[in-house]
Formats: sequence, structure tokens, C-alpha cells
Amino acid sequence: MRKQSSGDSENQTTWLILVGFGELQHLGFLPFTFFLAIYVVTVGGNALIVLAVASSRTLHTPMYFFLCHFSVLEIGYTSNIMPQLLWSFLEGREAISLVSCLVQFYMFASLAAVECLLLSAMSYDRYLAICHPLRYRALMSSWLCGCLAAGAWLSGFSFSAFTLALAAPLPLCPGSREIDHYFCDFAPVVGLFCGDVGVMWGAGVSISGFLTLAPFLLIVASYVFILRTVLQIPSGHGRQKAFSTCSSHLSVVGVFYGTLIVVYVAPTDHMAPLLQKAFSVLYTVFTPMVNPIIYSLKNQEVKGALQRLWGELIPRHTPLRRIGQLLAFSWIPAQPLPQSLEG
Repeated sequence: MRKQSSGDSENQTTWLILVGFGELQHLGFLPFTFFLAIYVVTVGGNALIVLAVASSRTLHTPMYFFLCHFSVLEIGYTSNIMPQLLWSFLEGREAISLVSCLVQFYMFASLAAVECLLLSAMSYDRYLAICHPLRYRALMSSWLCGCLAAGAWLSGFSFSAFTLALAAPLPLCPGSREIDHYFCDFAPVVGLFCGDVGVMWGAGVSISGFLTLAPFLLIVASYVFILRTVLQIPSGHGRQKAFSTCSSHLSVVGVFYGTLIVVYVAPTDHMAPLLQKAFSVLYTVFTPMVNPIIYSLKNQEVKGALQRLWGELIPRHTPLRRIGQLLAFSWIPAQPLPQSLEG
């Protein structure tokens, strides 16, 4: 941990202390090992999805275009927080500069907003695919996909920048520089400043509420139309096939918004700080790890692409390839033989 000099006023006003999970220090390396494993699985899983989509021409469709953006976002989302969290497990309380804290908050808020917008774009893609299948290719063109993705990224980072800019004229409060959290979230950042923080607080809540609620309403509206269309399909097999194309996206939406509600909507004022931080771990650490698992387990095309990618990366008849097949692909059904080779 960076040591501070009591006589250096500049150091006192520009350096903060992230308390982190100091309550877990007595567990030694166990928390560090646990979260390191999660970080490796998160980055590796999302990177594999990007590689699988890029290497398989059958996955060059709008749905997987958005999934690649989503995976890149999740890598950035978790990498913005996890390295510093891991370091805090080794060093105890972590010193962070005010600028670094504000940058971390900016990246966190921006990527969270982009995630909401991308989820709504993905739901719109599913709506067009199921409700307007004959016109899907014409409606969901490459140009529209690019505009939706670019709009999500630009909107998320622009709105967050506006919120952060409101803190520029505010002075720092005197006294303790401790933040009882493991990263620079919105409430701890606002608590650092004195003066008229109501404007910053109101703008932050309004913007985050709009960027969270508006995409959620669009997702709900999309699935209302999807449900109405699917229920009109006469065959049970057709209904099941239509629903299967949405199951992964619905699962990710449920996990993301479910954890978001638990942390920011459910009353947590009377919870212990450790419990509040534990709830925050749900959406900052576990959700980015779960998303690639959901898409790889529920999507046959992604599973097949991952299997082919593994076969291309690892030569045949090597122990590493056999181990990978046993550990990673034991749940992937074998590809059927061509009819000319059967029997």
C-alpha cells in the first residue's frame, strides 16, 4: 500500500484508500485464488466466444455480431475492477489516486450503460428474426447493426462523461479519504465531494435510471411481441425452436437486471458493509463470468464453433487435446456423420 506523508497536503487530498474486503484478510490466499480463478475464466470464456465467432463463417450474423461486442464489453468491465481487487487481497487496503478513482468510476458507469443498450439491441434483433423472418435480412442490415452497436458505445460513454463533469467544480470534503468499498462506485464517489452535490447526485440517478429503465422496457416490449408471434405457431416443435433462439439472451437479461435490482433497488441501508459489497460482487464479478457459460451451454452453434476452434488450435493425437475434450467438451454432443458415411 502506498504510504502517505501527513505533512504533504497534496498527497492527502489526491490519494484515497479503498478498504476492499479487509474482513477476509484472515483467510490468507484463499480469496485471492478464488477471485483470480473467476477472472481467468471470465476473460478466457469471453475471449473464446469472440474467437469462435470470428473463426466460424456460419456465426457471421447480427446476433453473434452483438454477442462479440457483448463479450468484449464484459472483458473490459471485469478488467476495470478485478486487477485492483486482486492486489488488495495481497496488500490489504489499497491506495488509489483521485484521478484513478474517477476514471474507474467512469469506465464502470459507461460499460454498465453500454451493456443495457446492447441487451436492448439484441432483443430487437430477436424480435425482427422471429416476428419478421422474411424481411429479417433486409431490416437487420450490416449498416443497422453497426449503427446500433456504435450508438450503444457512444451513448454509454457520453452520458457517463456528463455525470462526471458535474464533479469538476466541486471541492473535496476534508477529513478521511477512506472508501468502504472495493471499487469506486457512484455513491462512494459522490460522498467524496462537498458543496452542492445534489445536482451531481440527481443527474447521476436520472441518467442511470434512464439508461437502465428505457432499454429494459424495450426488451420487455420486444418479448411481448415475440411471445405473441410464437404462440401463433401451430406446431409445438416450431414454438420450441423459436423460443430456443431467445433462451440465452433471456437468461443473460435475467441475471444482469436481477443482480442490478438486488444492489441498487432493494433496500440495503441497514445491511452490513461486507454484505453490501458481497451483493456488488454479483454483478461486477459473477455476471461477466456467467454470461459466456450461458451462451456456450444453451447455444448449439456456439458449442460447435468452440469445438472446431479447439480442434484447429490443438493438433490431433496430443494429450492436451484429449484433456480439453474430456474437460471442456464432454457436454457437447458428437457431430452426426454425413449420410454417405453412415452404416
